[in-house]
Amino acid sequence: MNVFFRELKANSKALLIWSICIFLLVISGMGKFSAYTSGNNNEVFNQMPHSVKALLGFSDFNVTAIDGFYALLFVYICLTVAIHAALLGCGIISKEERDKTTEFLMAKPISRRAILTAKYAAAITNLIIVNLVTLISSILAVDNFKGGKDIHMTILLFMVSQFLVQLIFFTLGTLFASLLKKPKASSGIVTSILLAAYFIARLTDFTSKLNVFNILSPFKYFDYGRILDKDGLNLLIVLLSLLLSAAFAVFTYRFYERREFSI
Repeated sequence: MNVFFRELKANSKALLIWSICIFLLVISGMGKFSAYTSGNNNEVFNQMPHSVKALLGFSDFNVTAIDGFYALLFVYICLTVAIHAALLGCGIISKEERDKTTEFLMAKPISRRAILTAKYAAAITNLIIVNLVTLISSILAVDNFKGGKDIHMTILLFMVSQFLVQLIFFTLGTLFASLLKKPKASSGIVTSILLAAYFIARLTDFTSKLNVFNILSPFKYFDYGRILDKDGLNLLIVLLSLLLSAAFAVFTYRFYERREFSI
């Protein structure tokens, strides 16, 4: 079986589960909009201390508006899909050694570079599907509450930023899995790095004095407040995110081609 389709089949069950979870996260999260922004809850949000808002991830926008509330929910959506991307990146490299099926790849009359390229293509297809599920469920959810305000383009920009964050953590996962002698350990390491990056993102929201650390957190590469203000994405950050992902991918190829697989 073609490596690309074999990888798609191997990840199909996990993709379905993650897609369902993300769909439910978006629908249930947006379902709370009316309850959270009605009556005295408006005042509760407005009177929250800055530190609490920073901890929850909405220090820079108004969550009593539909687009601001979606931005708050998106903080957790992005964290979820980033975890999926990181685990997927680790998994596509370590799967054969984990399942003791390395001979399958070694018996193929194709190079390791071609094998890894097929794995990358299958995994990125998975990431795109997850993004589409998020996009469709987001549009369906916000259309029930937008009250005449069209935020479809805002959601689309959020999805672009999400995909770039996914790429960064996905390629980081492949890099660690190809580098470590025990690739199964890569998932724990990369997940720890991801959670540390998320903690940095919340920490730097407390005070602008810590903004220098934002470079360590892909979750802070894109300014959600800027997106809500219709200023779009910072093209320099988009380019740097793509270059970072490309660098991780290049080193993954280098280590994967030299790797001694355990049988």
